[in-house]
Amino acid sequence: MAKKKVKKINEEKKVINKDKEAKMVDEKEKQEVEKETQVEEQEEREEQAPEEVDREKQLEDDIAYWKDKYVRNMAEFENYRKRTMKEKADWIKSSNEGILISICDIMDNFERAMGQMKDDHHDDPFIKGIIQIKQQMDNLLVKEHVEKIETEGAEFDPAIHEALAHIPSDLEENKIVAVIQNGYKLYDKVMRTARVAVSNGQAVQSQPEENNNKE
Repeated sequence: MAKKKVKKINEEKKVINKDKEAKMVDEKEKQEVEKETQVEEQEEREEQAPEEVDREKQLEDDIAYWKDKYVRNMAEFENYRKRTMKEKADWIKSSNEGILISICDIMDNFERAMGQMKDDHHDDPFIKGIIQIKQQMDNLLVKEHVEKIETEGAEFDPAIHEALAHIPSDLEENKIVAVIQNGYKLYDKVMRTARVAVSNGQAVQSQPEENNNKE
């Protein structure tokens, strides 16, 4: 009876040892599989690394390209906006140019008419009314930024003057002697050049009187 128990115990020990050995083998195989898996993953990462670097560089290049394009487009739009605003302002300034020139012609006629008046005419109520109308029109031109081009004693400037004649005078050469038609500016733009006569620097000399007494 005792031998049977001993035998049974020995068999159980053998089974336990086999189980332990099997577990150890399984554990060893598992470790080897995990190690192989890690090696394979490492190799895959090494293979994919250059591709990922290239992809990141491509993305950075794309970002830089679109950022530069955005900045350029914004700059172009700002320049367009400023140019449009300037063109609009210039159009507003010059929109009334035609009618203002017509008013300037009327003002020239006023000046010619008043230049023919005698001193005692200024007390005439009708003449006073005419003078007041001229003053109102002068104020209108000032309000619309219209300025008469100064010519009296000025140096001839082809940008604002138009020479219709060159005549002898006591003034220096190239000085304006007379105004034939007034010139006007709208803001800084010349609406109409002043038509003038220019000195050629030769003084007018009177012809010597002939001596009718013959010797």
